[in-house]
Amino acid sequence: MNISDKPLKNIIVLVSGGGTNLQALIDAQNNGQIIGGKISCVISSNPNAYALVRAKENGIPTRIIPRKLYKDNKSYSEAVLEALYEEYADLIVLAGFMTILDKSIVKAYPYKIINVHPALIPSFCGQGFYGLKVHEEALKYGVKISGATVHFVNEIADAGAIIMQKAVAVKNDDTPEKLQKRIMQEAEWKILPETVSLFCQDRIEINNGKAYIKDCLLYTSPSPRDTERSR
Repeated sequence: MNISDKPLKNIIVLVSGGGTNLQALIDAQNNGQIIGGKISCVISSNPNAYALVRAKENGIPTRIIPRKLYKDNKSYSEAVLEALYEEYADLIVLAGFMTILDKSIVKAYPYKIINVHPALIPSFCGQGFYGLKVHEEALKYGVKISGATVHFVNEIADAGAIIMQKAVAVKNDDTPEKLQKRIMQEAEWKILPETVSLFCQDRIEINNGKAYIKDCLLYTSPSPRDTERSR
């Protein structure tokens, strides 16, 4: 069956903040670069997340599940899991989602949850490595190359099968903020939409716990709308 003959996969994006990675996905979708799927819902743990505005401006349904209303990760994860079932999630994308989820969600959606990490895993990853902390540690170590990784999510932080990576040069005058912005623009906003499209085309396969892409015909993402995403 041709991919165009199959029903579109439901992509659910989980957010907590500004939604720059969500905007990269929206741009790719609007440009016809996500094949075989559509962003059908954005779920936020933060009622004030600007990501919700981005979704609404593009006609994407949203749901708010505030983390503070739940006593622990288990009860919160149960609420998120129920929402994922109700939205008929085929793929779940963690796009700046700052809430830890219970293992029950990973077990319910094996190899169907992806995350983008702002470093080349296995460097500068794992528990506590998120946001500017990643880039601070990279610069402290003196690396010459950093980048981004899109990987499947499992029970261990940043330890799921790696799907795509893209390297970004570290410059002598970099600050954590400069490096963070360059990695977003040159890596995260490119390989995240590409990975989502590959998943929706059933072009990612798992063998012995490793992810492989079926053939190498990847599209080239357009230049990101920097001013739009940096709001």
